[in-house]
Order: sequence, then structure tokens, then C-alpha cells
Amino acid sequence: MNLSAKQCTPCQGGVEPIDEARASEMMAQVPGWSLANSGKLIERCYKRKNFADALELVNRIGEIAEQEGHHPDIKFGWGYVTVEFFTHKIGGLHENDFIMAAKVNELVEP
Repeated sequence: MNLSAKQCTPCQGGVEPIDEARASEMMAQVPGWSLANSGKLIERCYKRKNFADALELVNRIGEIAEQEGHHPDIKFGWGYVTVEFFTHKIGGLHENDFIMAAKVNELVEP
């Protein structure tokens, strides 16, 4: 199933994070994203025309994050938005992070 069609499932902890090898395999499903922090998170920087466009993207990502109950760390400023996903409760990556990355990609590049 396409990741963007899936829904995030609540992670209460107590599960192992996806290892770096599996995360590397899953990266093919989220083009433009990069593994960072020794495979513990994924990130992507989106270029925007100006501050207002960056803020609009942040708000749209925020809406999806609220719907899915899975929230990224976002940094933004004039002309850029950097998004990071990892699952805080397990200190690494979960399938939810890849689902959200796919949804953000779809939002930006429908």
C-alpha cells in the first residue's frame, strides 16, 4: 500500500525503532528525504518563494500532523521549511514517520 494512503497508528513506546538498514530501504518510498542522526530521523528542506509561502507550508503540514496525531519538528524562515520526523517515544524511526513524510511530499508535490 502507498504510504500516503496509510494512517498513523498511535505509538505508546515499548517497540524498537526501525533499524538503519530498514530505514534505508524505506527511503525509496519518500523521495527527497534524507536519513540523519545515524538513521534515527528523516528530514527534508523545501524551498519556498518567500516567508509567507514558507509559513503557509508550515501551516498545511501542521494540519496534516494534527489529523494524524504525529508531529514533526519544523524550522522555517524566509524561503525555506525544514521538516524532521522521528518518534520521540522510541527515540528513533517508526513507520509513522515515513507515512507522514509521504503525506508531506504529496501535499507539496501532488
